[in-house]
Amino acid sequence: MLQKLTKYLLPVLPALALLPGLNVVSQAQSLPALTHHVREVTRSGEAKSIGRLPANQVMSLNIVLPLSDPAGLESFLADVYNPKSASFRQFLTPVQFTERFGPTQASYDEVVNFAKANGLNVYGGSRDGMNVEVTATISAIENAFHVKMTTYQHPTENRTFYAPDREPTTNLSFPLWHISGLDNYSIPKPRLVSKSDYAQAHGISPDALVSHATTGSGPSASFLGSDMRAAYYGNGGLTGAGQNLGLFEYEGTDLADLTTYFKNVGQTNNVPVTLLSTDGTSTACVHSSGCDDTEQTLDMTQAIGMAPGLSTLVVYVGSTDTAIIAAMTTHSPLPLTIGCSWGWTPADPSTLDPYFQKMAAQGQTFFAASGDAFTWSSKNEAWPADDANIVSVGGTDLVTSGAAGGWASETAWLDSGGGISPDAIAIPAWQKIAGVINSSNKGSTTLRNGPDVSANANFSFYVCANQTTCTANSYGGTSFAAPMWAAFLALANQQNGKAIGFINPTIYAQNVTSAYGTNFHDIASGTSGSYSAVTGYDLVTGWGSPNAGLINALTTASNTPSFSIAASPGSVSILQGNSGSTTISTSVAGGFSSAISLSASGAPGGVTLTFSPTSIAAPGGGSSTLSIAVASTVAAGTYTITVTGTGGNLTQSTTVSLTVTSPTAGAFTISVSPSSGYLRRGTSGYAVVTTTVSGGFSSAISLSAKGQPAGVTVSFSPSSIAAPGSGTSDMNITVAGNAVVGTYPITITGTGGGTTHTTTLTFSVR
Repeated sequence: MLQKLTKYLLPVLPALALLPGLNVVSQAQSLPALTHHVREVTRSGEAKSIGRLPANQVMSLNIVLPLSDPAGLESFLADVYNPKSASFRQFLTPVQFTERFGPTQASYDEVVNFAKANGLNVYGGSRDGMNVEVTATISAIENAFHVKMTTYQHPTENRTFYAPDREPTTNLSFPLWHISGLDNYSIPKPRLVSKSDYAQAHGISPDALVSHATTGSGPSASFLGSDMRAAYYGNGGLTGAGQNLGLFEYEGTDLADLTTYFKNVGQTNNVPVTLLSTDGTSTACVHSSGCDDTEQTLDMTQAIGMAPGLSTLVVYVGSTDTAIIAAMTTHSPLPLTIGCSWGWTPADPSTLDPYFQKMAAQGQTFFAASGDAFTWSSKNEAWPADDANIVSVGGTDLVTSGAAGGWASETAWLDSGGGISPDAIAIPAWQKIAGVINSSNKGSTTLRNGPDVSANANFSFYVCANQTTCTANSYGGTSFAAPMWAAFLALANQQNGKAIGFINPTIYAQNVTSAYGTNFHDIASGTSGSYSAVTGYDLVTGWGSPNAGLINALTTASNTPSFSIAASPGSVSILQGNSGSTTISTSVAGGFSSAISLSASGAPGGVTLTFSPTSIAAPGGGSSTLSIAVASTVAAGTYTITVTGTGGNLTQSTTVSLTVTSPTAGAFTISVSPSSGYLRRGTSGYAVVTTTVSGGFSSAISLSAKGQPAGVTVSFSPSSIAAPGSGTSDMNITVAGNAVVGTYPITITGTGGGTTHTTTLTFSVR
């Protein structure tokens, strides 16, 4: 083991974490999770250790499994959001997602058995949710994950917190994705601010704050949720009928406050509201017991005001982010639009990415409030609003034409959160479109910019909460805007007749065209922190607030009948004299209504291919099992099989890579863990390359890499895996100070016994 290395390359763009005692990595049966858990303040010593949690104290954790095919999911998402693809908006159900990209049943069972064997009580979670919920004593947790649960003095808050002293590891056969609940360093806070608190923080009188709530329908001319509907949608007939909306909450609520709100404003709520605990957290919130339900209640009033005909509104309550979002991606009926009005600082900003990607694959859209404290920074945490897989919602100051009147004018709200990702999240493809980032808005061309969109957030709303007197024109925040947007998209989903899904790829592409003025109210004046609203996209209000025309723009899609075909897995390795299989799936678009017959070509003699069924019944969406039987006489090697689907007057095809191996020659596989990650310029780190042999393979395997950019050097230690070729090697990566920032696929090649196999590390320089 190379003791000189002090950093382990972690996946999917999290910050780097030190692993105390690198011998942990060298043990094949002791694997770190794919995300990190150690806080920088504990690693650096900024937070002083003051003790240990009691061994008999009971803690709840949420164990999250990794995706089984992250590369395949990326490819699927590229197709499903491409208007020119036959897969456009052909979203998956939670069960379909699990079968294609989620953990296998064997992996899930292994984690459950691991938990039970280590004294952890399994009380929830599911394979579809990619999670296992457990309770256990601190002693059992420390033994299971090889950590010490230490208490620290918080460096910036007058409290203590607990956290693991090192990265958790397990003796599972694969690395976990994340273990939620191991620390309470960051306490989630609602993106809500009172006018009096804002004024006090800035040393001004509350009366000095300009309020444009002079035309609202509520008491003291304050705005109601229905006023936001009138301003941003108008008087159309869409109400959100048939749509299911979810709210992400860390606290429960008292529905009596919701009843009070509608009673006081003379309106009737016809939307059924469900309070759902995702992990045993109480859904009740009583102010006399110290619980504040202001955020939770206003989230409901804003969503219902915009979409008064929703079929369901479910408030998902939990103590960890992964428990809440796992439920949101599996609950029936599935919430297609989701509002989140909370912000917190995760140990690893990539923690929720598999779930956000799952949402996109299932046609769900997650709206997150961008925050209420000026410009994003490391001390003014933006997450989850700066994640690249969600819609970030900023704040504006709205003026309407009158009570329940239409939009009149709008400026940037003085406290809207936005800027450049402080979590160093790479700029997504849809923000790279020409015309988005420019010298006027001062955005980054390498990092994620936010917000994406915005809506009214000024101190101009009517709010009822905490079983006490309601207030008018006292509260504001981007937390009002996020549920508004979730409900607005519910109107679009209603018109579309099915899910529209993640809207950012669509709105960024459309808004650099002449359609922009029809889709959005462009906010071109006002300042918040370091940025000002400008014409077009900006880092205070994004593209602006919704215009009714956006609904038509979002629901316009290709109506050309078409279908697509895919194989999963796309590569199959079969020993001579044995059999294997892959699943051929078809999906249809644009009203395609024909059956699809299947055929295959390209197999060598001695290979028998059989489809079951031989065709997909009309309307052509479904799957078939392709069974592959390999005779003992087939020469070892790799063959490309072309699978063709024919339906109507269309033909589509996909390929399956068949590798035939010899019992005498054997075979090997190669993998890298983590499979994606980053290093900052001027630092070094490593990943672990693993080779596994079978069938009597007896050669050494040499390792090499290509694809790394200038300024990045890669070496392996050892440079080859000794015969018989099973083992690990540290892939050492050094990034020069002048290396070009960006993301690069590094191909890792293993060569031995006349056979070559590759794997890919998606590597980013920051």
